[in-house]
Amino acid sequence: MFLSLRTEVEEALEGALAELEYPTDDLGIEEPPEDVESVLASSVAFRLASEAGAPPPRVAGQVADAIDADELTYVSEIRTQGPYLNFLPSDAYFAETLAAGTDETYGSLADRDTSLVVEHTSANPTGPVHVGRARNPIIGDAVANLLDFAGYDVSRHYYVNDAGRQMAVFTWAYETFDEADLEAEPERDRIEYDLVRYYRKGNRFLENASEAEVEAAEAEIDSIMQGLEAGDEETYERVSEVVDQVLSGMKTCLGRLPAEFDEFVKETRFMRDDSTDDVVSRLEDLDDAVYEEEAWQLNLESFGIEKNLVFLRSDGTSLYPTRDLAHHEWKFDNYDQAVTVLGEDHKLQARQIDATLELLGNDTDKLEQVLYSYVNLPEGKMSTRRGTGVDLDDLLDEAIDRAREEVETRLDDRIRDDDLDEDDIERIAHQVGIGAVRYDIVSKQPTKAITFEWERALDFEAQSAPYVQYVHARCCGILEEAGFDVEAGEFPEADVDADLLETPAERALLETIARLPAVVDEAADDLEPHQIATYTREFADRFNAFYRECPVLADDVDPDRREARLALVATSKHTVANALSILGVAAPRSM
Repeated sequence: MFLSLRTEVEEALEGALAELEYPTDDLGIEEPPEDVESVLASSVAFRLASEAGAPPPRVAGQVADAIDADELTYVSEIRTQGPYLNFLPSDAYFAETLAAGTDETYGSLADRDTSLVVEHTSANPTGPVHVGRARNPIIGDAVANLLDFAGYDVSRHYYVNDAGRQMAVFTWAYETFDEADLEAEPERDRIEYDLVRYYRKGNRFLENASEAEVEAAEAEIDSIMQGLEAGDEETYERVSEVVDQVLSGMKTCLGRLPAEFDEFVKETRFMRDDSTDDVVSRLEDLDDAVYEEEAWQLNLESFGIEKNLVFLRSDGTSLYPTRDLAHHEWKFDNYDQAVTVLGEDHKLQARQIDATLELLGNDTDKLEQVLYSYVNLPEGKMSTRRGTGVDLDDLLDEAIDRAREEVETRLDDRIRDDDLDEDDIERIAHQVGIGAVRYDIVSKQPTKAITFEWERALDFEAQSAPYVQYVHARCCGILEEAGFDVEAGEFPEADVDADLLETPAERALLETIARLPAVVDEAADDLEPHQIATYTREFADRFNAFYRECPVLADDVDPDRREARLALVATSKHTVANALSILGVAAPRSM
């Protein structure tokens, strides 16, 4: 309803300004301070004061007098406060919010008839996913969820780097060394943990072997890279044997978050279909193309980029950016829009790709990038090349263990015996533990570096995932106590008298519920899922105030008021569940 109210306020202001013969190009609409009763405010009187030759408060009064609130559906009254016009919500606004919110899909927006691909994670298949990169699948999955909820037709892609030197080294090492050559047992019984030992062994060998041994190894590595470039089927199958096995283990890890993908797009695809060769040919024909330092490069100074884009080596092999250009043009051919989630260390490359795509004649307005800074643990930064990093699996295991301890601490014997068995405790531990990791990471602005801290992430009392998840569990508990089978999808009827929800706590909660579609719309436009996390914290605060001040099932509550409050609880349940689902955080029925 907030979007409808905003549209109504915009139209009313435009009409009033036109009647007063004031320009309507900037309406100054904004959200009011928390201590103001209105839902929306306008500071338009500031802009018009000089033109009107009157102080802003007088102009605000003129504009307010020019609007007939009786003709508005969602606005009951317009009050001026100094230079501001404040728009107060009507009973119809609250009633329609309550009715809309009882729909389990509440908050989702209409179909935009726009296809969109979100590429994220795309970690090189050289071993287990590590914590430092965990922000990519968590943010990427949340961005995809958000855009899907906002009405886009979203396809989630993982771009597999199966053509670079790293994979050639991995393939050579896998074929060269035996189990007896490896220095340690796998850290975990899963294929990528087993095979990464070959990759690490290969790198150590290249660093420490004799010059002759390294020269022979490099010749084989170069042969693999040349074979891929030439489209040699045998070479492709050799590399794929390694890539596909490692990738299968990485999928298992990412599935724990969960982060799932519609398609795994291999880099070699764009070498095998000749689209990379086509890109190289077109790049060489550009006026900005130069051959320097034994490589073809693209001068991008006209875009304010000092570093050239190297797109072809002297031996005729392409580079990752070259193949990525072909990949992006493929996206443009198949989707209306494209979003890529990248680490901050790819910022320069992202600018180079964007500029080069434009030089190649593409509409780069179709492409947007979400850049993020890395996640650290208190111990410091992490790296996988030497096997010294902290794996994402380890972080998730620790999160589940800590959540289990917290849940068991909070359960008294009566609850444990009557309501929750060990399977329930394990379920909650997974939902809360992994939810805490996801929420803590996605709730921060992506460009800000963060250090993950257990005490904050798993704090049931602070504004964390458990704090918000507990609101959903509390809603379910109230509804189930009232006789509704929430798991089976039973909820109160929406046809209640919303006027009975008249206390400040009830009205504040309804106002917050009404804003979810608008928050989704704005967050999707900005590609900022952390806005949804901010919303969930505010929502949790408002619901908890309602819970404290407005008993639902108490014996002395009037039956009609009871039904209205139950409908509000159901609406709250759908609201928080849907907001959490955008973030990829589970909404437990019990905690």
